[in-house]
Amino acid sequence: MSFFTNQFFIGFCINFILISIFCRIPLMTKNGWISAGILGTILWGCLSWQGWISIVIYLLLGSLVTKIGYKFKKERGIEEKRGGKRGPENVWGSAATGLFFAMMTKLNVANLVFFKIGFAASFSAKLADTFGSEIGKRFGGKTYLITSFKKVERGTEGGISLEGTLASFLGAIFMSFVMFSLSIISNKYQFIIVSISGFLATISESIIGAKFQNKYKLSNEIVNAMQTSIASVFAIFSFILYLYFLNQNY
Repeated sequence: MSFFTNQFFIGFCINFILISIFCRIPLMTKNGWISAGILGTILWGCLSWQGWISIVIYLLLGSLVTKIGYKFKKERGIEEKRGGKRGPENVWGSAATGLFFAMMTKLNVANLVFFKIGFAASFSAKLADTFGSEIGKRFGGKTYLITSFKKVERGTEGGISLEGTLASFLGAIFMSFVMFSLSIISNKYQFIIVSISGFLATISESIIGAKFQNKYKLSNEIVNAMQTSIASVFAIFSFILYLYFLNQNY
């Protein structure tokens, strides 16, 4: 059995065992757990245990922050559906971009650093979005539409609050730190680029939500995929610029 095949086999076994044990915990629906198992197997095969554990951390944090003030949000009709359980659409909407970059690392078509930065930025953006949305809906004070700054109700697509924005920034930094700690990104410049990209992509997601989501009937999962793609592209482009200016100084 080749190393490539062996890594996927190990990933499958670990995910199968762990999901069999923990599937009764109300973090995901049945199909959500199946999707998480497929995602985890591919990530382990592509980025080994580091890629896998980074997304386990993301899923746990995203699920837990959704539970914060859930009763309060439910009373106001702005809670996540299914009691906050993640379904397959949530898994793939959040992870599709990152999964693409993880799979690209196996093709060796370019510098692997670019793909890893794209991977890290996509999840930095997604955790930033989850932190901002869930904490903002519970603890946000005045909420304004990002495109006009008109005051709107909590939970409005494109609505932002100071508390939610700060939470988004912390979410981006925290997920970037996870990626740095696991050596998916490797230095402080990559950490800064991934953090800023994740946060700015979350701002762009609010703009998309305000101007285009209802107009074009975009699902939350489509918007999530757009947001994570923006984060990855911005991070990779920023890193290329960083390398260019670095070389200009030598």
